[in-house]
Amino acid sequence: QVQLVESGGGLVQAGGSLTLSCAAFGPTFSSYDMGWFRQVPGVEREFVAAINWSGGSTVYTDSVKGRFTISRDNRKDTVWLQMNTLKPEDTAVYYCAAAEYESRDPRDYEYWGRGTQVTVSS
Repeated sequence: QVQLVESGGGLVQAGGSLTLSCAAFGPTFSSYDMGWFRQVPGVEREFVAAINWSGGSTVYTDSVKGRFTISRDNRKDTVWLQMNTLKPEDTAVYYCAAAEYESRDPRDYEYWGRGTQVTVSS
């Protein structure tokens, strides 16, 4: 079992940057593929990025390609989402999640954090 805790959200102006962190607690973090999702009220949770267990493979949704970077350090049991050139439409609650395999589908993710709010002002 894995417990996930996100941090690093906040208020930033358009064009700015934020780095989200997701700390994992549990003995098996390194065996899980990890994903970041985001959600705004009234809208389904949206895939943002995912990274496989070793960090050797990453995928991104088209709207964040070239702006966001997902990374992980299995020695620190942490996954990050570096977000650059933020836009108002990036405003959402961001969640990290753990899955047995890399996926864009939130239904494939077994463990979830509680989320961290990111607000981008115009």
